[in-house]
Amino acid sequence: MTIELARKRIAELSEQLNQHNYQYYVLAQPQISDYEYDMLMEELINLEKQFPELVSSDSPSQRVGGDITKNFQSYSHRYPMLSLGNSYSRAEIADFINRVKKSIGNKVEFVCELKYDGVAVSLHYENGTLKQALTRGDGTKGDDITTNVKTIRSIPLRIKGDYPKDFDIRGEIYYPRKSFERLNAVRAEEDQQLFANPRNAAAGTIKLQDSAEVARRNLDCWLYYLMSDEVSLKFKTHYESLQEARKWGFRISNNIALCSTEDEIFEFIDDWDKARHELPFDIDGIVIKVNNFDQQKQLGFTAKSPRWAIAYKYKAEEAKTRLLGVDFQVGRTGAVTPVANLEPVLLAGTTVKRASLHNADFIAQLDLHYDDIVTVEKGGEIIPKITAVDLNLRKPDSRSVDFTKYCPECQTKLIRTEGEAAWYCPNSDGCPPQIKGKIEHFISRKAMNIESLGEGKIALLFDQALIKNAADLYKLSYSDLFGLEKTIETPDENNPGNTIIRKVSFKEKTAENILKSLEESKKVPFHRVLFALGIRFVGETVAKKLADAFLSIEQLREASYESLVAVDEIGEKIAASVQNYFNNPRHLDMIQQLKTAGLQFSQESKVNSGGPLKGKSIVVSGVFSVSRESLKEMIEVNGGKNVSSLSAKTDYLIAGDNMGPAKKDKAEKLGIPIISEDEFYQLIG
Repeated sequence: MTIELARKRIAELSEQLNQHNYQYYVLAQPQISDYEYDMLMEELINLEKQFPELVSSDSPSQRVGGDITKNFQSYSHRYPMLSLGNSYSRAEIADFINRVKKSIGNKVEFVCELKYDGVAVSLHYENGTLKQALTRGDGTKGDDITTNVKTIRSIPLRIKGDYPKDFDIRGEIYYPRKSFERLNAVRAEEDQQLFANPRNAAAGTIKLQDSAEVARRNLDCWLYYLMSDEVSLKFKTHYESLQEARKWGFRISNNIALCSTEDEIFEFIDDWDKARHELPFDIDGIVIKVNNFDQQKQLGFTAKSPRWAIAYKYKAEEAKTRLLGVDFQVGRTGAVTPVANLEPVLLAGTTVKRASLHNADFIAQLDLHYDDIVTVEKGGEIIPKITAVDLNLRKPDSRSVDFTKYCPECQTKLIRTEGEAAWYCPNSDGCPPQIKGKIEHFISRKAMNIESLGEGKIALLFDQALIKNAADLYKLSYSDLFGLEKTIETPDENNPGNTIIRKVSFKEKTAENILKSLEESKKVPFHRVLFALGIRFVGETVAKKLADAFLSIEQLREASYESLVAVDEIGEKIAASVQNYFNNPRHLDMIQQLKTAGLQFSQESKVNSGGPLKGKSIVVSGVFSVSRESLKEMIEVNGGKNVSSLSAKTDYLIAGDNMGPAKKDKAEKLGIPIISEDEFYQLIG
């Protein structure tokens, strides 16, 4: 295919994919299946790989992610991103309405909108193309999250119609409840800490370094306010501007009401107080805005917020109940977590029998006693939390809740590291929940990815003494697995007093699939095997860095403390943890068994020691026609070394689009050559 034909086909595919995004995310009227959409996207990506010079920043392919952002540069907002005044009081809302009418007269119309519980974002468009996305930050400056925002499919990369040439649009990035539940299910399977609520998950996700991971997490966004001089000239009202923005391709909610009276505003507030639990996402209140742009200008701003808008916040639902007892649970890392057992109480539509107590300090702060009457709150949290104790109802002979001094599973004395809130069981190789947790981590999707096994089946194999560590999995036979069965009883949260009975069993197909998956896992590369071992503080990224630096488990085991901390992004805490792991004879024995089973404990070096970049230290910054990870791999393959920050020892700075000015200034001051992507390609031939 010629470059001209490729250019024409890329334009056609981009237009089709943008239109299908609009149909699906804005109009909720998909015209093609997911499979057909994926095929169009795959064709576009393949063409852009073949002709990288034709990749544009607003290409639909940018939504799959791939770029790595180490540092989120801070930029000034074109218009201050102020926060709204909040109130839980109906009287204060009435006062706001009266103040507005007193200032601009009784002829005033309000717009009532849902207050989304997520992360505020400001999007800047030039000539119909998304140029930049910033977080709220301090209201004056925000972090540039453009690369990650491009992965959110409901945010258009290019708009259509009669739009202003240059404008900002504000909105809220959020986690749909179903996506959030899937995310936490995966994290639970991998024994990672669960996100407390969708808001926290959205905030954590939008600042991830790997945009491909952001793309996989399925964030969404509602947009709700247009800003530019042209917008206020083109439209008379906020409501009118939103209706037009929807036609341009923006996702604007239909749950908006025009209200002229106080009664109409409170009717909207009350209706959504009942209906909010039926939404597929979280809201925490209602926003009330003056509709007319001229009246908004007349009312103006305070130092912190607009005088023409206010938010009414719904109170988190709470109830009082009795504390019956406290359980202490042990996780994979040995951290001991307290959980309160409560008299069942109805809260936010569900029966609550357990609540989070966080840690020992939290229990001490509440001065919690058994049999206390406690206040339980359920806002956006998964597990409700205890927020207060009614001391007036405390029984005189009640006993205080003391954090356990010994592991509830293996009775080992707990330890607490200075500076950490959690208490730990140090018996990592002899405590049953820790052993099972380590094996569950080992088989997880991002580690060895052994399908057909899960928490229940691992527990059954452990209880039957068929496995005591990860290496034992590779000794299992068909006769060990087939026919195994266990009945598990769990409390029914929706029907207090009842239990749900389920069977965990190994049938013929299950046993075959497990053995097949175990065999397949022997092809998993070294860095994922290293991650699967569960060395404390060694996550996916760190495992890859260590594997690339030391190439084999033997080299890593023999690495000195100094050579470990010399690896990019490996700090003192990680280095000490790695050395502690290899100082344990049990760990060395398990690794030997895994090697004997055929797992990959080494890899070939990607570095060409005699390449054109031999001995050169290089920093990559900005957006390129290929992902930054691809560029970094090219550097290593050609003998160079990737470094994360500029110093006098840096040989080159490869500069892409949207590179931060601070980095450019520093490179110029240090006399570091700044080269483009094309110049880099010439350098490596």
